[in-house]
Amino acid sequence: MEIRKLKAGEQPPLELLLLADPSESLVNGYLQRGLCCVAEVDNSIIGVYVVLQTRPETVEIVNIAVDENKHGQGIGKQLLNHAIQNAKLLGVKTIEIGTGNSSVGQLALYQKCGFRITGIDRDFFIRHYSEEIFENGIQVIDMIRLSLDL
Repeated sequence: MEIRKLKAGEQPPLELLLLADPSESLVNGYLQRGLCCVAEVDNSIIGVYVVLQTRPETVEIVNIAVDENKHGQGIGKQLLNHAIQNAKLLGVKTIEIGTGNSSVGQLALYQKCGFRITGIDRDFFIRHYSEEIFENGIQVIDMIRLSLDL
């Protein structure tokens, strides 16, 4: 597997990005401002992440997704580690990430990679999404915020 920056003129893997964020308008908005990297095997994109600089020396992973047929193979962890290493090379001091209150697997993964919970953005998904989102049989309402100091 190769993880690489999206090439100039290359279309981002919108289907994958929408797995992590169902709002196409929000995804397109941060794609214009962020750095998009993809995980590729045999010329097929199986994972993606997008990072935005939010403050001096701080970036946020605003989207990270793995093809549903490839879950449980460590690809998400490799993507996170790639984002962390790139951030270190750029002199970033803090990486932030957020996920839904019902995203049990993602919360476990982020903490295994060293992220710590820093707060809760109450009603985030009610304020920013017009349709209700459900995951693991739970309505996604609050954004759990995590960060990693490098």
